[in-house]
Order: sequence, then C-alpha cells, then structure tokens
Amino acid sequence: MRSITHSAILPAPPDKVFALLERVEDFTEYSDLITAIEPLGEERYHWHVHAVGMDWTFAVQVTEKIAPTKLAWESTEGIHNQGHYDLEAVDEGTRVTLTLEYQIRNRLLAKAVDRAARPLVAKVSKQILDRVEARL
Repeated sequence: MRSITHSAILPAPPDKVFALLERVEDFTEYSDLITAIEPLGEERYHWHVHAVGMDWTFAVQVTEKIAPTKLAWESTEGIHNQGHYDLEAVDEGTRVTLTLEYQIRNRLLAKAVDRAARPLVAKVSKQILDRVEARL
C-alpha cells in the first residue's frame, strides 16, 4: 500500500474541528474534486471523486471515531483505501494530520495514479482543511 500524509494547523480547538470533520457528507462542500457522497447508514458512505481525468467511486466505513482526536475509515468496495485524521491540541489551535493509504491493483493505472496521488491528496487535503477553517 502507498501512504500519503498531510498536516496543517487550524486556529480552533480540536472539538470544533472534529465536529466539522465528522460530518462526512459535507466533504462535497470542502473539495472541488469530491462530486458526491451518499450516506448508506451505519457510518458508511459511497464517495464519487473526479481526479486525474477519471471518475472514481468507492464505499467507506468509518472504523474509529474518538472525539475530538481521531476519525478513521476503510473502504469496503471500489479503490482499496484506508486513512485517518488525527487531531492534536497545540498552542495555535489544532494540528490536523491526514494519513491516507491506498492500493490500486492494475499496474498501469497504479503508475499513473502514483505520479499524481501525492500532489492530488495534498491539494484535496488543503482544500478540505482551508474550507473547514473558513467555517470555524
């Protein structure tokens, strides 16, 4: 599995940041690349993402929700991925760290995605955290 990490500090306490991040269905408002998120019930969601010139879909299950420090998920279908947000109180507010791991089994497609994934995830993560910060 490939792993990508992105971190930022938001000027708000962890409980306020976590309250926005746990509203998974709102992520469509946080990033231009996330085109839709369908709630499936029981902390499961079907994501639609347009990236690298392609449409990607996958379903995820929230696997860990520890307010206000951690939100984790794992895919249940589609692109195999898992990740988590870790929130830590710091003097400036909250350090939010996204860790994302993914696996694409098609080698040719994996090579193309690997080249684009790191900057793409950084862009999406920055969009999400910038827009979360704007809502604080």
